[in-house]
Amino acid sequence: MRLVGVFAAALAPWLLACGGAPEAPSPAPVEAPRRALWVLAEGSQRVLENPARLDGLLEDAAQLGVTDLFVQVYRGGRAWFDSSRADAGPYRALVEKNGGDTLRELLDRAHGDGLRVHAWVNVLSNANRRETPPVEGLGREATQVDRMGRSVLDYPDLEVPPPDRSYYRMGTPAVWLDPAVPGVVEHLVGTFTELVERYPGLDGLHLDYIRYPDVLPFIPGSRFGVGLEFGFGEVARRRFREETGVQAPAGTSTRNANRFDDWRRAQVTGLVARIRESTRAVDPDLALSAAVWAWPDRAYLSMFQDWRGWLESGLLEFAVPMLYTRDERLLRYNSRAFTRGVGGERVWIGLGAWLFSRQPETAVEQLREVSALEPAGVALFSWDALADAPELRDALAEESGRGG
Repeated sequence: MRLVGVFAAALAPWLLACGGAPEAPSPAPVEAPRRALWVLAEGSQRVLENPARLDGLLEDAAQLGVTDLFVQVYRGGRAWFDSSRADAGPYRALVEKNGGDTLRELLDRAHGDGLRVHAWVNVLSNANRRETPPVEGLGREATQVDRMGRSVLDYPDLEVPPPDRSYYRMGTPAVWLDPAVPGVVEHLVGTFTELVERYPGLDGLHLDYIRYPDVLPFIPGSRFGVGLEFGFGEVARRRFREETGVQAPAGTSTRNANRFDDWRRAQVTGLVARIRESTRAVDPDLALSAAVWAWPDRAYLSMFQDWRGWLESGLLEFAVPMLYTRDERLLRYNSRAFTRGVGGERVWIGLGAWLFSRQPETAVEQLREVSALEPAGVALFSWDALADAPELRDALAEESGRGG
C-alpha cells in the first residue's frame, strides 16, 4: 500500500462522518499576525494552581500584544481540568485549595480581555509517569517498544539502556504511548472530547507531542536497518501484518521498511483525524492546532509527524513549528520556508524566548525578523520564562508596543 493509500485509510472514518473530503480551512478573519503565549501547567508560575497569578498573566499578555493563550491542561496523563477519564489529581487539589475551577475563571477573564484560549494537551508523551490511566487500563503493551524489542518502561531513568547509550539518546525521555495499540487512541480521544464538552468556552485545542519518540542522532526512516526507533511492539507489528499482509521489520531487518514507516505515520495522522472528528462534533467552531517539530522532513521521516499533510488536508486550522534556536541563519532560513511553503498562510512560528533570558536584545531581534515576514502568527515560549526574566519580558513588550 503506497503512502497515499495509507493516508487515505487513516482518514476514511473521518471523511465518511463529514460527508466527504474536507476543504483546507481559511485563515480566521482577524488581523495578522496573531500573537500567542504558551502557559505551562508545571512551570514556575503554575497559574492554574495559583489563581492570584491570573492578574499577572493577563497584564503581561496585554503588554506583549498577545491574542491567544495556549494553556497547558493535560500533561503526563494528569488533568488540570474536570475529568473522569484522566488522572484529575491536580484539578481536585486546586479546587480543594482555591474553592473554584481556575480554568473556568481564566476563560471568563481572558475572553473579557478579548483573548482566545486554547487548551494545550500533551498527547502521546506521559512525561516520567509510568502509571497513568491508559497504561493502567491497557497494560504495558500500550507503551512504545524499540526496534530491539525493549519497552520504554524498562529504560533506566527513561533513557536508552547501555551499551546503546554510548551511541543514542532519547530526545525527550518519557513514557511514550503507542498510537497503534488498540485502546490508546480511544482513551485519548475520549479524554480530549470530555475536555471540550465540559469547557464550552474553549476557542481551540492545541496538540503537543503528537508523534513517535525522537532519538538522537535521528535516522531517515527504517529502511537502512540502523539506529534506534520505536513502534515495534508485538501488538503494533501484528496489526501491521493483518492490515497489509506482510511482515514488519525487526532488529536489523529492512523488509517492508518503507511500508511500515508509512503505516506508523498513518497511525499518528489517524489519531489527529479522530480527535478532530470527535471534538468538532461537540464544537464545530473549535480550532484544532498542533505544536510541531520545526524540521518537517525529520518530523516526517523519523517521528512520523506529517504536519504539512495535516495542513494540506484541513485536519488543522494552524500548525506551530517550534523554531527554538540561537542560530540566526537557521531562524531566517526556516521562518522564510514556513511562510512561503505548504500551508504557510496557516503556520504560526514558535520562538524560544526562554533561550535569551540574559540576552533580551537577541529575543527582540528574532521577533522583529520573524514578524517582518508577516506570518499568520507568532508564539512565544513561554509565559513562565518571561515572568522569571522581567528584563526579557519588558524588552519584548516594548517591541510589541512598536508593532513588532
